[in-house]
Amino acid sequence: MTPNLERLIDRAEQLMARIEAALPGPLSAPDWTAAAAWRYRKRASGHGALEPVRQVAQMRLQDLKEIDAQKEKVQRNTEQFVHGRRANNLLLTGARGTGKSSLIRACLHEYAPHGLRLIEVDKTDLTDLPDIVEVVAGRPEKFIVYCDDLSFEEGEGGYKALKSILDGSVAAATPNVLVYATSNRRHLLPEQMKDNLSYSTSADGEIHPGEVVEEKISLSERFGLWVSFYPFSQDEYLAIVSQWLSSFGVPPGEIEAARPEALVWALERGSRSGRVALQFARDYAGRRGSPTA
Repeated sequence: MTPNLERLIDRAEQLMARIEAALPGPLSAPDWTAAAAWRYRKRASGHGALEPVRQVAQMRLQDLKEIDAQKEKVQRNTEQFVHGRRANNLLLTGARGTGKSSLIRACLHEYAPHGLRLIEVDKTDLTDLPDIVEVVAGRPEKFIVYCDDLSFEEGEGGYKALKSILDGSVAAATPNVLVYATSNRRHLLPEQMKDNLSYSTSADGEIHPGEVVEEKISLSERFGLWVSFYPFSQDEYLAIVSQWLSSFGVPPGEIEAARPEALVWALERGSRSGRVALQFARDYAGRRGSPTA
C-alpha cells in the first residue's frame, strides 16, 4: 500500500468518525430515581434526551373544584392504569383554563408514590415517540406520555407518529405507557370550509363525510377516552376563587368580601376560568401578606 493511499484511508476514517459523532444516537435511559416527571428535549444536533423535572408544580385532586365529573373519569382511568388494569389513552378538550393540565398534574401527585411517572413531549417532537416508548418498555413504572395544547397543521410529522402509537403499532405494544393529551379543540387538525366539498349525498339524502373529513377526525377517535371541559358560570368561578383563597389562608369573612374584586378581575381578563380564579387568589393573598409556603 502506497503512503498516499494510507493517508487517504486515514483521512476517510477520521471523516467517518466525525460524521458518526454528529449523527443522533439512540435515546439513552436516564436515572429514573431522579424525578417523577420528565421532559423530552431535542438538541440542535438532533440528539434527544430525557431531562428530569425536579420541581413539579404541586396540584392536588381536592384542590380542583367544579369539575367533579371530569375528575372522576380521569382519576378512574389513571388508577386502573397504575394498578395494572386495562386503561385508555386520554384526550382532554375544551375551554382554556378549566383545569385540563392541572388535572393531569394532580393525578401525578396522587399516584407517583404508586409508580406513576410522566414524560412531557412537545408536539414537534412526537416523531420520536417510538424511541421514548422503547426506552421505558420493560420498566416497572407506569408512564404517561403527556402532550399539552395538542393540535396539528397540515403536513406536520408528529401527526402520523402519534396516530401510529395510538393505533397500538408493534413499536408501541407495551402495557406501561399511555398517552394523555390536552387540546382546546376536539378535532386535532384544522377544519376548513373547503373540506365540506368532500361530503357526498346518498340516494336517500343521507350525508356522508368524505376522506378529507374522515382523516381529520380519525386521530381524535383513536383516543379511547374523551373528557370535555366547559366554561364556568359566575357561581362556579366564585366557588373556585373561594377554594383557592381558603387554601392560601384567607379567613372566611375576607373571602366573602373579596367576591366583587374577583368578578372585576374576571371581567378585565375576559374569562371566568379556573386559571383566572387562581391568579386572582394569588394576587389577593399576596396583597394581604400571605406567604408562598
